[in-house]
Parts: sequence; C-alpha cells; structure tokens
Amino acid sequence: MRKSIKKTIALTLSAIMALSLTACSGGNSSDGSSGGSGSGGSGDGGQVELKFSWWGGDSRHEATEKAIQAFMAKYPNITVTAEYGAWSGWEEKQALNIMGGNAADVMQINWNWIESYSGNGKNFANLEDYKDVLDLTQFPAESLELCKADGKLMAVPVALTGRLFYWNKTTFDEVGVAIPTDEASLFAAGEAFKAFDEDYYPLAMGEYDRMIFLVYYLESIYGKPWVQDGQLQYTAEEIAAGMEFMNKLEDGHVIPTLAVLNGDMADSIDKNAKWIDGKYAGILEWDSSASKFEQAVKESTNKPGQEFVIGDFIKFGDYDGGFTKISMGLAVAASSAHPKEAAMLINFLLNDPEGVEICSTERGIPCSAAAVQVLNEKDLGNALVKEANAKVLGFSKFPLDTKFEHNDLKANPDGVYYKVFGKLSSDDIDAAKAAEDLMKGINECLGN
Repeated sequence: MRKSIKKTIALTLSAIMALSLTACSGGNSSDGSSGGSGSGGSGDGGQVELKFSWWGGDSRHEATEKAIQAFMAKYPNITVTAEYGAWSGWEEKQALNIMGGNAADVMQINWNWIESYSGNGKNFANLEDYKDVLDLTQFPAESLELCKADGKLMAVPVALTGRLFYWNKTTFDEVGVAIPTDEASLFAAGEAFKAFDEDYYPLAMGEYDRMIFLVYYLESIYGKPWVQDGQLQYTAEEIAAGMEFMNKLEDGHVIPTLAVLNGDMADSIDKNAKWIDGKYAGILEWDSSASKFEQAVKESTNKPGQEFVIGDFIKFGDYDGGFTKISMGLAVAASSAHPKEAAMLINFLLNDPEGVEICSTERGIPCSAAAVQVLNEKDLGNALVKEANAKVLGFSKFPLDTKFEHNDLKANPDGVYYKVFGKLSSDDIDAAKAAEDLMKGINECLGN
C-alpha cells in the first residue's frame, strides 16, 4: 500500500475528503454557486473573480503579475487574485486545497499532479469542454495526451524540460580550473576548489537534485531507463554503486555535505548566499529555471557581474543520461465557479500574443506553436533558456515515469529521497543500505 502524501497531513486529507464528498452530494460548491463543468461561468460578461496560483522565482512572479494586469485590462469584468511563492512546502499546501475543493481557479501544476491529485479526472476541469475560448490546436497532440486522466484533459502543457549543468564561470576562472566535462575534470575541480578555499565547491546539490543526478549517472553508465512500465530497471548492486559515487563526490569536495548545505539556511540554492556570491559554482537544474539562477549571481551586491554559463553534459559512461518531461501544466479546478473564464486566462498566458510576450520564457520554451511564433518573430525570451532547452532536448532521451516526482518520494523533509540522501550524507547508512531503502520506497510508490 502506498504511503500517504505526508504522515502529518494524512488524517487531515481524509477528513477534508469526507467533507468534500458530503458537499458534492448537494451538487453545489460551498458558496452555493454551480461548480466546474459544462458551460459554467459568466458567459454574459458579468463580474467574475478568479484566483491563480503558481510557484517560482522572482522573475516568474513579476512577469506573471504583469500578465495578469494585461488580462484584466483586456477583460475588465474579470478580476484575478494572485497566489504565489517558492517551491518549498508548495505541493503539500496545494494538495490539501485540491482535495478539499478549495483550490485556486487556475493552477500551475507539476505534470505528476495529474496522476496524484486529479482523482482520475474528477478534481480538475476537462479543458476540452472550453475549446471555444482555449485554442488546444496549438499544442502537440502527444503532449496533450500525457495530460489526460480518464480520457479528460486535466491540464494544458506549458513546456518540455530537462536538467543540465550550469556554472559560474567567474568563480572557475578565479580558482583557476576548467569547467568540468567528464569525471576526471569534475574531481580535479573539487581538489582545486578545496585548495582555493574550504568554503568553495564546484557543484551544489540538495536531496532531490542528488536523486536526479544519481539517475543521470546510472543512465550514463548502464544505458537503461530508471523505471519502465512501472518497474524499477536497476539492481541493488547498480544503485549501491551510484550511492558510492555520491559519497565520492562529497569526499572529493565536489559537493558540500547536506549538513553544510542545510546550514546555509536558504529555501533554495538560488537564494543561498554562497551561490549568489560564487562560493557554490555549479548546479544541475531545469532549463526553465536558468533565468533565476543567472539573475541571482549577476545581481550579487558582494560580487556583481559574475558570468553564468551552460556547461556540457558531464561524461560518465558510454550513454547520454538524463530525461525530459512536461515541465508543468496549467489546470482549472473542478470546483471553480467560473471555469470558462479560467480557461480564457490560460489561453491568454499561453496563446495570446500579449500574454506570451509578457511571460516570454519564464516557464520555459513554450509547447504552444502560437507562442513560439511570437517569441521568434519578436526575438523574445531569455537566450540562456532557449539555448538550454535546445541542448537538453537534443541530448536527454530517456523517459520520466509518472511516479518519479510523487510527493511520497520527493517531499521535503519526509519523502524517500530526502530521507535516504540525508542519512547517506550524514553517514547514518552506507551505500548498500541507501540503495535498499531507496528501492523499497520507490517500489512501494510504484505499487510493487
């Protein structure tokens, strides 16, 4: 049986779901208005209030707020309230809102939320019902299929994404060592950084970053997907070898221990003073996140004007490791009193030239053909994000299974990834035990 989303909220979720079922039996939302399906909403142009929730960095927040203002100017009868924040704790909060029928009308969601929280097509509106205001023809059919549950379109895919290496070239030049391209140069950098200053590291990775790096490393060595058809493809011995490599990265001063990283007291690496000031000089991150990391180092008050660059995929074996996925989607809550207007907001953000121009590449390179056309015609978008997206889509070919980002695995601090890598880093468990615990948690999540 799968673990609950989090032990600390399991009973709360059960209670909320029970209340939600009771409320649903009356056919109305809690404010007495008809909820979510068909042609619901204010088709007559009456006053409508929507809430839009998303997570991200400062540049995404600023662009999205500006786009909301433009949308409200275009549709004066619609008022949109923004709710946003950093990723830390975001999924747990939104899970409660979704399951309790209190979700925002429009939600930025992770791709795996469709499986985890859609209730098999019940908790999000079927966006195919609103094709009159949301142009779905702009999106690849295969991407739309990946966003369905029970044959219903639960979200519109925003972008395709993957992870790659970024580096602070200024720091590498200062230390006097080359940016890593293979295993040997990665460990040479660790040695050079340690000799330069004990507080400096060529690469910084949190618990979830380490999980993604582990998969990248193993796929590079063995050339097979992490999970396929709901089955883990790696043996305990192979995973243990990967865990040994993670220990080697810490021992070689390539990455700080998690105790050091967590001691920095930052919500995320882009907000970490050591990243901002160049002491942490590398990351393995999503192509869509490039701008916030670049902005952080370039705007450092202690060390302004640092150069942030995309690196090569580090060579560990004979294969091209790493995966790509739908980065995120925009969904409408089934409980929304105004699903049509909510769909209009999604169309404005993803297809409308004005909305596309404002949001640009803040959520990655768009899936929408109309959006790509706008960006190309007007030469818009972060050049770094465009370069990163092209690079990762051209390199990483392995699929991502739908459970990889399940909250039971990636939740901070109670998810399997956080527990396993935390214990490994603190030497509470060895590599073999880390592999055993990781496999157990993943197989439980997969239902095996």
